[in-house]
Amino acid sequence: MNIYWPSRWQLPWRERLAVNEDRWIMLDVETSGLDTRRDSLLAIAAIGMQVNWSRKTLSIALADSFEVVLQQDAASSKGNILIHGIGAQAQRAGMAPAQALHAFSQFAGNSPLLAFHAAFDQAMIGRHARQHLGAALPNPWLDIDHLCAVTFESVRARALDDWMHHFGIECAVRHQAAADTLAECELLQRIWPKVAAQCSQWRDVQRLAAQHRWLARSD
Repeated sequence: MNIYWPSRWQLPWRERLAVNEDRWIMLDVETSGLDTRRDSLLAIAAIGMQVNWSRKTLSIALADSFEVVLQQDAASSKGNILIHGIGAQAQRAGMAPAQALHAFSQFAGNSPLLAFHAAFDQAMIGRHARQHLGAALPNPWLDIDHLCAVTFESVRARALDDWMHHFGIECAVRHQAAADTLAECELLQRIWPKVAAQCSQWRDVQRLAAQHRWLARSD
């Protein structure tokens, strides 16, 4: 695949454009570890979701999907590979990081980026985007765990597995980015009726998610 990526000074142009409120991007990353300052970004998977605000519907657009493995100079540990299943050869044969991150940026466009425990994904993608592209992606981020917490306050759940168990969502291969992303899309659909009842635009969703700060969540 031949991909052109812009020079560093060209990247921040999307900061001046409006957010695409009708297309959201659910994503998940695989990494060599949990240290956002030192560990490597191995893969990104993402699925588009279409929001119809007039009809208050949210649908998964499987045809609007993205998946890439980033090329590594050295493969991650065997224990790490057992978790995500991206083998040493696949890591070394991945797409050059600058190309991969630019391709993801082009796929994301001006859509909001959503993830479960999104701070981790945002930190990993942001650090590698700054390193290889010269700037973090300007897209807004939202943590769907926060939406789950404010719409289902009585559910004592913290981990993605907890929420999946509560709603009976099955995932064929946990800790595989594409499969986890689809499970997160299904989770958002389960809570969507309560989100849509309180929101009529993207900013409303952001404000609703921010209410998690005032919740007392027990383990």
